[in-house]
Amino acid sequence: MFSGNRMSKNKLYWLFQIVGWGLYFSNEIVAYTIQYGFDNQMVFQACANMVLAILLTHSFRFIVKRYNWITLPMPQLAIRVVLGVFVMTDLLVALNLPLDAKYTGQLLNENPILAIEYFINLSKPTMVWVLIYVFYHYSEEKRQREIEQLKLRTSIKETEAKVLKAQMNPHFMFNALNSIRALVYEDPSKAQQGITQLSNILRSSLIADRRTTISLKEELKTIEDYLALEKVRYEERLQTKWDVDNETLGIQVPPMMLQTLVENAIKHGVQKAIGWGFVEINTSIIDDKLLIKIRNTGQLHSTESDSESSGFGLKNTAQRLDILYSSDAYFKIYQEDNLTVCAEIMIPTGNPDIKTNLSFDSTAAKAAS
Repeated sequence: MFSGNRMSKNKLYWLFQIVGWGLYFSNEIVAYTIQYGFDNQMVFQACANMVLAILLTHSFRFIVKRYNWITLPMPQLAIRVVLGVFVMTDLLVALNLPLDAKYTGQLLNENPILAIEYFINLSKPTMVWVLIYVFYHYSEEKRQREIEQLKLRTSIKETEAKVLKAQMNPHFMFNALNSIRALVYEDPSKAQQGITQLSNILRSSLIADRRTTISLKEELKTIEDYLALEKVRYEERLQTKWDVDNETLGIQVPPMMLQTLVENAIKHGVQKAIGWGFVEINTSIIDDKLLIKIRNTGQLHSTESDSESSGFGLKNTAQRLDILYSSDAYFKIYQEDNLTVCAEIMIPTGNPDIKTNLSFDSTAAKAAS
């Protein structure tokens, strides 16, 4: 396709060259015929001028492309354009003065200053040709640079998203393995169940690394397995609550993102709570957007370091949302009351066709709570 498009442009270029210069010098024949009467020499002169004009402008085109003038700053490009027009016009004048000697030789001998009129007349079509050519290719070059920059930015964003996702998984794995380790000697059957749950999480994680988004249902299943493992470690200290709108389950979300927030809720909330703590997950559709709330026991303190209230997982979430949705999504975390922290995520619902009437199996989750 690219080769065919390039060939088409070359054909158009030569068509405009021949037709454009042909029309200009045909007009010259008409003007000379009106003033001096027609003879065959006029046709010869017009053909000679046409060939020279095409040769000169094509040479100018070759130089522009060879030395990549289009990418130069505008002042430098303008200087080269003016010099190019001046040289090409001089050569056209040098051809026309002897050819026109039969018609204007006497006038030129009497008033040599009329040679300037030749230069002015021939510089006009040359300047028009050069300006059209340069403007077209300058615009094409600018458009191509914008396309390349867009591709580069897209590639960078995709790479950043993959890096952020890859950085998140080791932290998650460390906590999950600690949960299973606590079961090995205390209750082997529960340890076996925990290994199955971890296997499910690992499978989801491997799939997530190859996908930009997954359904909310898949993400919640991963969280369900994760909370079940954490429930073993915290026992009655961890209470969970699910308030999931079935209409939201088919909506696409960034993989492992919510799991990171739940992990953060346990690490900085439930783990530090006196007595017991809770994690609540709420999903709904507000103004055609998916709203996800993760509430948990805990407190945010402005004096805490980045590793606490604004830890890596939170920055990761904000970055991923920005990369995937830009200003169409938002993430915030705030102190809802003295004992409760709330993390909110709002993302576009996307194509309504991806929403399906799925049903979330929260039996295990309710049992865990």
